[in-house]
Amino acid sequence: MDNLLKLSHLIDRFSRIVGKTIIWLVLAAVVISAANAVARKAFNVGSNAFLEIQWYLFAAVFLLGAGHTFLQNAHVRIDVVANKFGKRTRTWIDILGILLFLLPMCYFMISFSWPVVAAAYETGEMSSNAGGLIRWPVYALVPAGFALLGLQAVSELIKRIGFLLGRAPDALAHGGHDAPHPTSDAAPGDASHSNAAGESQK
Repeated sequence: MDNLLKLSHLIDRFSRIVGKTIIWLVLAAVVISAANAVARKAFNVGSNAFLEIQWYLFAAVFLLGAGHTFLQNAHVRIDVVANKFGKRTRTWIDILGILLFLLPMCYFMISFSWPVVAAAYETGEMSSNAGGLIRWPVYALVPAGFALLGLQAVSELIKRIGFLLGRAPDALAHGGHDAPHPTSDAAPGDASHSNAAGESQK
C-alpha cells in the first residue's frame, strides 16, 4: 500500500503541474480575444484563425484541466444525498463510481477518439472556414484530456482504498483542497498513519 500511495503522490504532483500550466492558456485566450476585437473594430482586420484558436484554448483548459479538478475535489457532486452518508459509505460510493463508470468512460473515450485524431493527422484535415486552423491538434485534446482524468482517477482510487485501510486521510474531507499524502513527509507507520486510521473509523 505504501508504494501505491507514493505512486498516487507522483500522479497528484503531475496533475498540479498540468493545472498550473493550463492557467496560462486562459490568459492567452483573453489576450487573443482582446487583440482580435481591437483589430476588427479599429482596423477592420480579422482572421478566422484568431477566432478558432480561442475555442482551441478553451477546449484545452476544459479537457486538460479535468484531472486537476478531480484532484481538487471540485467536480459537481449531489451533496444533498452524499452528506447523508458516513465517510466510509461515501468513500465506497466513490470507489465504485471510479471503477464502474469513470475509468471505463475514460477508456472508451480514448479508444473512440484516437482513430479520429489519427485520420485527421494523416489527411491534414483543415477547418472548413477560410484561413482556419488544422484540426488534429484540437481533436487530440480529447484523448489527452481523458488520459489525464483517468490517471488522476487511479490516484483517487488509491487514496480512497488507503483511507478504508487506515493508511491515508479522507480525500473527501478537504473540500476542494489537496489531501496531504502521509508518504510525502513521513515514513510508513508513523503518527500520520495512526491519525488516518483513527479518522477512518469515524
